[in-house]
Amino acid sequence: MSDKPGLAWPAPDQGPIPPKEYQSREREDERRTRKPLMLWDRVKFLLLLGVVWAFMFLNTVQEAQIMPLGEAARTTVRTGVWVIALAVLEATRQLHYLIAEHWAAYYGAWNRFFGLFNRRAGKMNDWSRYRLSRVVKVLFYLFLLDLLIAAFLDFPVATALLQAPRLLFQAMPLVLQFALAGFFLIFQFGALFWFLSRGGTETYFPDDIKTRFTDVWGQDSVLAKIKENLLFLEDPEAIEQRGGYVPGGILLWGPPGTGKTLMAEAVAGETGKPYIFVDPGAFINMFIGVGVLKVKSLFRKARKLALRYGGVIMFFDEADSLGSRGALAQGGPGGGFRSNPAPWDNARACNGMSYLDSRTQQMLFQSEQAGEGEPRRTLRDRVVMGGMMGGGGMGTLNALLTELSGLKKPRGFFNRIVRRALGMRPKPPPKYRILVMMATNLPEALDEAMLRPGRIDRIYKVGYPSKAGRIRTYEGYLDKVPHELTAEEVDRLATITPYATGASIKDLVNEALINAIRDGREVITWRDIVKAKHLKAVGPPEDVEYIERERHAVAVHEACHAVAAYRVRHHLTIDIATIEKSSTYLGMVASIPPEDQFTRWRSEYEADIMVSLASLAGERMFFSGDNSSGVSGDLESATVVATFMEGYWGMGSTVTSHASTRFFGIPGSGGGKPGEDDREQELLKDRTLGARIEEKLAELLDRTEALLVENRREVLAVAHALETNKTVTGEDVAAVIEGTEGPLIDGRPYHTDEFLEAAETYHRRVVAAHEAHGKVSVPLPDLPRVELVGAVRRNQKALDESRASDPQPTDGDAGDGPRPSTGA
Repeated sequence: MSDKPGLAWPAPDQGPIPPKEYQSREREDERRTRKPLMLWDRVKFLLLLGVVWAFMFLNTVQEAQIMPLGEAARTTVRTGVWVIALAVLEATRQLHYLIAEHWAAYYGAWNRFFGLFNRRAGKMNDWSRYRLSRVVKVLFYLFLLDLLIAAFLDFPVATALLQAPRLLFQAMPLVLQFALAGFFLIFQFGALFWFLSRGGTETYFPDDIKTRFTDVWGQDSVLAKIKENLLFLEDPEAIEQRGGYVPGGILLWGPPGTGKTLMAEAVAGETGKPYIFVDPGAFINMFIGVGVLKVKSLFRKARKLALRYGGVIMFFDEADSLGSRGALAQGGPGGGFRSNPAPWDNARACNGMSYLDSRTQQMLFQSEQAGEGEPRRTLRDRVVMGGMMGGGGMGTLNALLTELSGLKKPRGFFNRIVRRALGMRPKPPPKYRILVMMATNLPEALDEAMLRPGRIDRIYKVGYPSKAGRIRTYEGYLDKVPHELTAEEVDRLATITPYATGASIKDLVNEALINAIRDGREVITWRDIVKAKHLKAVGPPEDVEYIERERHAVAVHEACHAVAAYRVRHHLTIDIATIEKSSTYLGMVASIPPEDQFTRWRSEYEADIMVSLASLAGERMFFSGDNSSGVSGDLESATVVATFMEGYWGMGSTVTSHASTRFFGIPGSGGGKPGEDDREQELLKDRTLGARIEEKLAELLDRTEALLVENRREVLAVAHALETNKTVTGEDVAAVIEGTEGPLIDGRPYHTDEFLEAAETYHRRVVAAHEAHGKVSVPLPDLPRVELVGAVRRNQKALDESRASDPQPTDGDAGDGPRPSTGA
């Protein structure tokens, strides 16, 4: 046998015989004779009529048991003449087919006859031909019914059909029993699904909502766009008369608490239209199909309200709960690549890779998904590509997509049924003014079909408010409570809360009010705000106390972070420093950006690494080369940043992207296969990513050690402030380092020789106790009297200014003011 398919070797002395050439199947209109029928198709109706006649014969024999078989056969022939007639007709038909299968002239004559008939019938309107054929079919079925009644009940054929109403009336009890059984079965399921499809939505009618646009602060740019949509909703002719259409869908996406739901309520309050709030879990059901019923019912209600009030606003909160149809819907089995990038898609290169063609973009996208060392995967890449299905299910999502942009059928029974039965065209449906608003903080989970124009026409990001927006939001909430904050303090508060949202700002003001009430006051002060911010930022501290040597070690650890951050990290400012133990840390130095910044630089990342390494360098410097395990988290963060700098961000000694080399398995990148050439690995060993990271960290550690040596006094000063106050604000940390007066702490006493000597002595005793695991033999040193002198001088200055404004003081003024002390 040959190994090539289709070739045969009949004999050793002959070559292979090629297969027959494929012949295309003959078309029906090209045949000269009729296509032959199979045997079963030729005899099936004859067999059926034979079985019917045999059944009638057996029935006749059974009714007259003494009748001979010949007489019974003759009787059956007389009563079943219609069966014989049908058998003759079927035999004639099959004979006609048989002749047409073998005689081309006969077949052609009949084709010409039926072709003439078809050409004449083709001139008739399709709708009229359909109605005429339906009448003929009804008459044929009535004729068959007449024959059956006449055959089985011995009625004349001419009048048998007239007995049908009487027979139906006699069978009515049985028919009603089956009808009632079916009705109750359908009613049970219908009632169950109707009950399950209720709920999940709340309807608010005009004037039920008091929220206005003036109640939404910090999102002026988004509000301006939404107001534009409302103009078209109130006056749709302004755009429709010019050939456009009213945008019917808005998606608000952004972090939680930024005011998305509040904006939707403000839209309903401003327009005076009904507002339908859809619960996020409204479409999560036990039974398949209930979600579809809910969607249909929801939009049916919306259409009624839109006709009555001239418009309606439908708001879907947490729209990502509707789910996605999975990877196949997002771009095929390869998964997840959007042909039209969404506004929230992260740009992986300059200009979002817009300078590349779509196939190259998709290749880079898929290679990033396959690699194990990519710096970041978006949530859409991790979840949507896997075919995530939300609680709503595919059927619910499909129903929602259909309702958002499906064909609107005519309304009303009379309009749809009666007018059509009378041959009148139904009136077109009205234009429903429905504004669909959706809000989500997970836009990657939304199906791409939902976001296309025509369904969701406009997509707005509701991000973190800018500093001006935060100031306006703080002013709005502070105006509702009694407070003593000045405009400068409100500005400072907005600066130190860079990622505050409307919800977090409202909560912060409320927490400050609770602090004031707890202290027996009715007015909020700056101290209440700072205390509330600390509570919200780091949570309540645990009710534990450090032993002296551990307290000092934690304070030195955090002081090194604080001093390094203050000296080298200028893109962030210290927000708060604390040594109060929490469930996840012993101490913390938190920093915030002083201004809105959208790019990061190599020098900034190096400063971040130095701040992280300051704990290791400081503990080794202050504790004779020893260090604690508390530096593990700092080393991890420093290593991660250094890895990105060296391998991904082009901020190291090479410009190669580690994500690409690892994906392609280039030796020396960490992505090679086991068993590769050891010599090649040895040649690349000195320049591997790990060696470059270690080199970068060692260089920055040396710079950090030199920085701390130069600022030893400042480290001890900040450590003392932390041990004394436990929690210190960023401004007070700066005051301690610079030796100035802070809002809550006077930093000038920390820069005296007396304090430095006391702090060094205390530190040596702590180191000795640390090495011996004993107790510290001296207490924490007190500050010099410089703070008291500063307070007296400030009071004296205020008194002098008061006297200068009143040249003739009243009795008792001279001598009542405080006197500066000369013996500090």
